[in-house]
Amino acid sequence: MDLFEGMLQKDKDEFRRVCNKLMSICFICRQNADTKSDYYFILRQKPVFERYLGILGYTLEINEEYGVIQLVNRENYNHLNLKLYESIILLILRILYDEKKRELSLSDVVINVGDIQEKYLSLKIREKQIDKTTMNNALRLFRRYNLIALLDKDLLKEEARIVIYDSILMAVRVEDIKRVSDMIALYRKGGTGDEAAEKSTAD
Repeated sequence: MDLFEGMLQKDKDEFRRVCNKLMSICFICRQNADTKSDYYFILRQKPVFERYLGILGYTLEINEEYGVIQLVNRENYNHLNLKLYESIILLILRILYDEKKRELSLSDVVINVGDIQEKYLSLKIREKQIDKTTMNNALRLFRRYNLIALLDKDLLKEEARIVIYDSILMAVRVEDIKRVSDMIALYRKGGTGDEAAEKSTAD
């Protein structure tokens, strides 16, 4: 049976576009205006997406409570190996997300670059702040994967605002928090960045 039997041509074109986006950015968020329609399209065409992606070795993880769809490769291919400071910044984003949700109970979690630096210093990893180039590159990487939105262009300023999407809950799960925390502990004890990064990507 044709996988797309009965599907209108416009839906086939939309399927192709959304499927390519999903494979490129991994997370589709209802919360993000740019991917909201894609989120609902995947839900409407869920059986087709699951069969097609299943052939390629992928699984769709759909959390309607969070409004997030994640693409997972069953064969552990196409995983993004983060550098040490990218892992640390991602962990901090998850921590700040949890804290802001508890404090404010708002639908959108908005922080700024200064919040990330402050949390980094409080973790006592290093006495100096994360350098601005590293911060800028990491945040733009996470924006690409639909984990955050950047509300201000100039990320060199501490007041530059960032929206943390609910997809952070699926990108950094409880077991991931423990692994990165262990990596940070190793780094505090004097392990090199390369050793810590190796530890973070070995699983």
